[in-house]
Amino acid sequence: MPFPFVIPTTSSFSFSPSFECDSHPSLPLNASTSRGIARDALKRHKRMDASSQAGNLSTVRRALNDYLPYLIAVDAGLNDRSLPSGQIVRVRPKAPFTIKWRPTLSGDIVPGRERSRVKISSLEHETCFMLSALGFSYVQEARTVLQPLYATSHEFVGAQERTTAISTATKLLLTSASIFKYAAARAERALVTAPCVDVAETTVGALASLAHAEATLLAVLKDDPYPAAVAQDRNKSDKEWMFKSPEIPKVRAHLYARLCLAASEHASRALSLAKASVVGSSKLDSGLIKYIEDFRRTSRAKACRFLGIDAELGGQTAEGIGWLEAGLQELGVDIKDFRKGSSASRFRKGLRKEWSELMEDRRVEKEKAWGADAGRLEETRVIELLDEKWNKFNDTMNTKAIPSVNSLLAKIPSGREIHSIPEYQPPSPDGHALEAMRGPPDPNDEFVHDMSSDDDMRSPSAPSVGAFPEMPDYGRSPTSASSNTYF
Repeated sequence: MPFPFVIPTTSSFSFSPSFECDSHPSLPLNASTSRGIARDALKRHKRMDASSQAGNLSTVRRALNDYLPYLIAVDAGLNDRSLPSGQIVRVRPKAPFTIKWRPTLSGDIVPGRERSRVKISSLEHETCFMLSALGFSYVQEARTVLQPLYATSHEFVGAQERTTAISTATKLLLTSASIFKYAAARAERALVTAPCVDVAETTVGALASLAHAEATLLAVLKDDPYPAAVAQDRNKSDKEWMFKSPEIPKVRAHLYARLCLAASEHASRALSLAKASVVGSSKLDSGLIKYIEDFRRTSRAKACRFLGIDAELGGQTAEGIGWLEAGLQELGVDIKDFRKGSSASRFRKGLRKEWSELMEDRRVEKEKAWGADAGRLEETRVIELLDEKWNKFNDTMNTKAIPSVNSLLAKIPSGREIHSIPEYQPPSPDGHALEAMRGPPDPNDEFVHDMSSDDDMRSPSAPSVGAFPEMPDYGRSPTSASSNTYF
């Protein structure tokens, strides 16, 4: 948690052949230059390994934020809209254009192959792709901040550091939610059909709701002592258990339950939008849809656990056990079948669980695709810990009947909001930059197409391998290299 999004990449593109700006003649050239830097940042980020990408996110975000003011200025001038600063830019189209993007959410990816590129011919879709890439970078940075909380081979993170990390991740997720919400509003006004589901209105709307849900659940995680206690128990480097048992302070259980239910409601909205996101024969990636469904289940399971903690604090241990069973039912775990199964059945289930935990721990250590189950495994550990403790007490001292799950779910309260998505203010060129672009562009600074991030191929005009600089290509034709075979 959060979802391990992949930031998309794009081809090179020059604004000058397709657009002309009467009021600011240098705007198309500056936009082309800034876009080339952003495209190069996306390309380099994609080629890095998972551990290196974490430290490169700020570079990607800075490049995207530097390009967006020029893109929004060109789009505003093309559609006769004033900039947020109130200034007017007049842009006229000169020729049709095509930009290629490599989507990351369209359909299921085939192992060993990348998704096919899509062509766009609208600046609205270019803006949506860039905004999505910016939103993904914020989500990825939130994952980087939260990763140490789930690592089991490093030193255990203390309470203060844990609170700081969760607060930082919450701000990042709310920022990404505001970006996706703004992109969804733009997509709703778009007059051109989306080329793929990545930039469809329903998709970016789902991403906004998902980021809102994740930020809401982090507000609970900040004060929830149980996941930290379970993580500390599994941490290989922790030695605190030798002299001090984990502290489990009393929590405002009923309030946390309502926050979890609010997160579940946001996830339900995201799930309905994600399932409705279809462009032609292309659907949203099934891995993302499964993550949203797992997140909804996990949020409701957490709510049931907190309602159980609230009941147990009030002396109703049997009712608390019933709420734990309701939580396990939300997670898809049949605890009664596990208790009543044969020893061989319990042994096989235990092996499968240990294997799943081991693989998840390895993914966390490698910082690659961890948390794709939306926290289901972690919540299952916490509920099973409390279930064993409370059942032992109820069987030996309390001895009361456990209420049915359906009777408890009928009493589940409504959700309560804690965060509101802030309004995103798109960046715009400052006054000095706009004034500088009123002059004509320097012919020596004309933008030249560089190699596309979609093709890791040499340009036809590039020198031959092994040739000296500024030397001829020895008269080789473009087809000679492919037609000759060497043994």
